[in-house]
Amino acid sequence: MSSQNIQLVILDMAGTTILDEHEVEHCFKIAAQKNGLNSSDDRILALQGYAKLYVFQTLWAEQLGEDDPTINQKAKTSYEDFTQILEQHYLNHEVKPTEGCLKLFDYLHQHGIYIALTTGFYRKVANIILDKVGWGKSLNQNYMNIQNKSGIHLSVCPDEVQGAGRPSPSMIELAMLRFGISDKSKVINVGDTPVDLAFGKNAGIRLALGVCNGTHTREQLAGHPNDGLLNNIAELIPIIEKLNHEKI
Repeated sequence: MSSQNIQLVILDMAGTTILDEHEVEHCFKIAAQKNGLNSSDDRILALQGYAKLYVFQTLWAEQLGEDDPTINQKAKTSYEDFTQILEQHYLNHEVKPTEGCLKLFDYLHQHGIYIALTTGFYRKVANIILDKVGWGKSLNQNYMNIQNKSGIHLSVCPDEVQGAGRPSPSMIELAMLRFGISDKSKVINVGDTPVDLAFGKNAGIRLALGVCNGTHTREQLAGHPNDGLLNNIAELIPIIEKLNHEKI
């Protein structure tokens, strides 16, 4: 494995590998309205990809003013409502991979490249999604199986890095540690939100790429620092082919 340039591809879940028809934002909006939080759809979309408790804290601070003493409690209550709504959604609806996802997974497996999924979701919801799509079946207590011949090799949530969600690079750093990869030039990150791009950039890895068939359009992502924008994640295949045939 050490002979090739790319050893690890890190991918976001909802919107990047898991089809997202804005249901996360919808569940978020229901919880917000139930608690009297009046944020616009555009503002909620702009915060997609961040750890969700942080999003509620941010939005309540914007509504009430940063010094309001009730922010943390309101955020906690709103977040608890959101988790129940979101869990029920994923338990009761079909979960599907995005266009191009399975083609990319097949390629990565054929070429011995590890697949890690990161997310802004907490572990319980991530596990519901992984189970429904069939990618979590053989993962161990560390949500890892480097021998997997299909599906993924690792799942990382903010839970596993003391809540340090994006744009902190902690989840990428943990994934690299789990696989014993220290060379950042052998790692690519792909996501569908501005914070996914910042996440990859902050980690200092080879490429921080965006995908434009998720929650954000090409126009919405183009204004944020990135190393390329893909129509779907299968477009990563020729990029890896090119990198793996370069002489180091």
